[in-house]
Amino acid sequence: MHTVNIHEAKTHLSRLIEQAAKGESFVIAKAGKPLVKVSALSAPEAGQTRRLGFMAGQIAVPDDFDSMGSVEIEQLFGGEA
Repeated sequence: MHTVNIHEAKTHLSRLIEQAAKGESFVIAKAGKPLVKVSALSAPEAGQTRRLGFMAGQIAVPDDFDSMGSVEIEQLFGGEA
């Protein structure tokens, strides 16, 4: 993520907005001190990356999932089946 000063941001605002919309966030600084971060609205905020349920409706888990292969597993570990 790069930093631009206010003057540069005003001068190149259209270009910077296009970059941010493509996912290239940037920081606007005043006198070297960061003031704001500019990013696309669709970009996830820190700590908001969703993983649970990302394949909902795309796979099916069998009802006997927790006991699948139990006979074979017992045999592998010397148990009696």
